[in-house]
Amino acid sequence: MSMKRNVLKEKSFLFAVRVVNLYKYLSEEKNEFILSKQLIRSGTSVASLIRESVNAESKLDFIHKLSIAQKECDETVYWLELLKETKYLTQSQYESLVTDLIELLKIIRSFILTTKQNLTKIHNS
Repeated sequence: MSMKRNVLKEKSFLFAVRVVNLYKYLSEEKNEFILSKQLIRSGTSVASLIRESVNAESKLDFIHKLSIAQKECDETVYWLELLKETKYLTQSQYESLVTDLIELLKIIRSFILTTKQNLTKIHNS
């Protein structure tokens, strides 16, 4: 499991870097400051929460941190959709970012589900 967790940390960090670069592009090239600030907050918090989950105090804390990261992924999709629909992002820019987010979401959900199943096994033993 630790190997997958490292993959999740790496992928989420790389996504955060993309979000920071997108923020720079939106603010410098498009003069857009409001939506992009919301995007940078939610988009970078995903990696931050995943980092926190690595040092969770318990399995329940681990699930909790990843559940919040999952919500932040969904919020980030919202901001990306809004930026696309308001023509700040092209369809291809949007799709590239959302593809990465969906991959992160799948991994996060897998960790949450596996951890919950393992907790159920322990409690049923």
